[in-house]
Amino acid sequence: MKAIILIWTVVGMGFMMQTPSAEDIIKKVDYNMTSETKIIESNMVIYGKRNSRTITSRTYSRGKYDSFTEYLAPEREKGTKMLKLENYLWIYSPSSDRTIQLSGHMLRQSVMGSDLSYEDMMDDRKLTDIYNSVVSGEEQIEGRKTWVLTLTAKVEDATYYRRKIWIDQERYVPLKEELFAKSGQLLKKTTLSGVRQVEGRWYPMKINYKDMLKEGQGTDFNIISIQINPDIPDYTFTKSSLRK
Repeated sequence: MKAIILIWTVVGMGFMMQTPSAEDIIKKVDYNMTSETKIIESNMVIYGKRNSRTITSRTYSRGKYDSFTEYLAPEREKGTKMLKLENYLWIYSPSSDRTIQLSGHMLRQSVMGSDLSYEDMMDDRKLTDIYNSVVSGEEQIEGRKTWVLTLTAKVEDATYYRRKIWIDQERYVPLKEELFAKSGQLLKKTTLSGVRQVEGRWYPMKINYKDMLKEGQGTDFNIISIQINPDIPDYTFTKSSLRK
């Protein structure tokens, strides 16, 4: 009996020694997924009940909080622009030639009819500032070993009360995420794939967002091209750029 206890103690100690802390894992993920500046050209495929539609855009990012997006196609969406500066979000519509600021309950609206809400885009705070996190296990996803992290909100204004994230153990990139309400209801799922190395960072080239309260296949976000740490004029991140 003592031998069995000893064996399990040694196994448990080995697991603890090999398993990094949740905070260390998140820091490595942040390195991969964020940079000083970034330019991404992408298309968003929104799957409806009968058909799908594709929206192409170019996004300029500065750090984790500032971004400017211009929609390039289709013709109906072309010229629409979106500016996010920390906790503020403005949208310019060329059809009405108006700029509006979104806030409060308006942020819960869908982005262009997709499974992604404006609120999802706005909450760019560090996960360690919003959640208490633990490594709750290990699993394999399509042959890749992952750490399973469980995050529980420690602030009142978190968009989701609990999150479960599967992190690639070798590349430190999220491969899957589940987002829950305080009641325990699963609200959204995210699946990340097509991971490749971009200038020394591992980055997923495809993300599927699935609102579990809606029918359908969700929304695919496909990266066409990505630039890490390019020079971006400061003017890009001003309200004046919306009407340029």
